[in-house]
Amino acid sequence: MRARSTVGRALRQGDREAERTARASVNTAKIALGERGPVWWSDGAPDYNRRMVRNTPYQDWYAQLQTPD
Repeated sequence: MRARSTVGRALRQGDREAERTARASVNTAKIALGERGPVWWSDGAPDYNRRMVRNTPYQDWYAQLQTPD
């Protein structure tokens, strides 16, 4: 969270170099947490992350969900 707040501070100050450095720190943290980078699990299941639901086997299930009005 510290790196993310540093990104916000750099944006508010208009400091492009500080923003670039802060975004690199955010990326490093996300990789360390397993949110980015190579898949770290090996259960053999396909990875449908970052795909539109209509392009996955879950499309029929999703289509049946009711959306709030």
